[in-house]
Amino acid sequence: MQSIDPTTGQVIATYAETTPDEVASHLTTATRLQKEWAKTDLSVRSEHMLRLADILERRADELADLMALEMGKPLAQGRAEAEKCAWACRYYADEAETILADQHIEAGRTKSYVAYRPLGVVLAIMPWNFPLWQVLRFAAPALMAGNGAVLKHASNVTGCAIAIDEMIVEAGFPDGLFRTLAIPSSRVAGIIEDDAIVAVTLTGSDIAGRAVASTAGQALKKTVLELGGSDAYLILEDADVDLAVQACSAGRLLNGGQSCIAAKRFIVHHSIVDEFTAKLVDAMESYQMGNPLDASTQIGPMARADLRDELHDQVMRSVAAGARLVTGGFVPDGPGAFYPPTVLTGVTKGMPAYSEETFGPVATIVTVADEEEAIAVANDSIFGLAGAVFTSDIARGERIARDRIESGSCFVNTFAASDPRLPFGGIKMSGYGRELSHVGMREFTNMKTIVVS
Repeated sequence: MQSIDPTTGQVIATYAETTPDEVASHLTTATRLQKEWAKTDLSVRSEHMLRLADILERRADELADLMALEMGKPLAQGRAEAEKCAWACRYYADEAETILADQHIEAGRTKSYVAYRPLGVVLAIMPWNFPLWQVLRFAAPALMAGNGAVLKHASNVTGCAIAIDEMIVEAGFPDGLFRTLAIPSSRVAGIIEDDAIVAVTLTGSDIAGRAVASTAGQALKKTVLELGGSDAYLILEDADVDLAVQACSAGRLLNGGQSCIAAKRFIVHHSIVDEFTAKLVDAMESYQMGNPLDASTQIGPMARADLRDELHDQVMRSVAAGARLVTGGFVPDGPGAFYPPTVLTGVTKGMPAYSEETFGPVATIVTVADEEEAIAVANDSIFGLAGAVFTSDIARGERIARDRIESGSCFVNTFAASDPRLPFGGIKMSGYGRELSHVGMREFTNMKTIVVS
């Protein structure tokens, strides 16, 4: 298994695949350790989790370098990712006792309550785009709840996966309670089916989600799926255009646009679409693209050349169908998987940029006549992860966000972002279940009813 620098195309490191015998050994160890870990007092788990937070912050620069090399993330964003992971660790260390406390319910008995008990060893299948955050936002609550875990990370960020292993052990967690399995996707089904695994969590494409859900369903194992997104941002006629442009450009270009929750479809009222488009183009073009190890870089290369080429194909097919390319939309000369910030206007139903997830720095602008058409276009998608509404009427924006947009979350006058304190996940083809907050922690517990008469 190889890690390839997307800036140069050169191999960074080669890793040995975990053998079937090694996998079996790791699962046996994780199962044994989890049974003991489940008996450990929450105060002890919290100490380890707080230590992990400290380690993440101490190693933030080193981890940022590693993410820049493995998947092209700019250094400032890599440091911010490590710090966000530390935040999640501290949140669960501090809140686990409250979240996992018995929930007493009056049912006409002497005593009746719900107890939140650990499930066992959970398999996490994680992507490359946020190689630390995707893992820690699952691992922190799962470990604090008393579970064990094994990780199948994306093969191009194996170095990050190994670093997570090392930090968890350094923080004092039992060595083997959490373990990375360096295996290809072709071997995942066998891991899911193994009796040692009690549940599965996946962040990835809807195609991967279908495969994992099917295998886990046959084995009657719980799944939490956070899949793709084509987040719609409604820019209504009374929006503050400058505020909308700042939020939309940041939401589109964070992590090079390689995020399920990134702003992707901008649905703009016809009366302000020209102003919005001109200002969005200026904002997108102002972002500095270059080597992610350069401190001035705001957009690095895409994670892999094949992903860049797929994105460019979506853009070209949309242009062929009638979309107008305002800026970007070309493959730069030279090495690396670079793709410039791109804006498409005149996008209509039937074009790839309208209906498909564009996983990179491409902004799609759809012009609408009024609020009702904007809502209809926003919901005309197989995805339902997040979204946003921009309007000067806060009550109007909240009403649309709460009652009209089909998504797992919706933001008013800001771009969508995850927060350890708030549930995160989607509906429709964006998956099911929730991560983060008290909800995410309880996903991988046995919500056990206890009745005493």
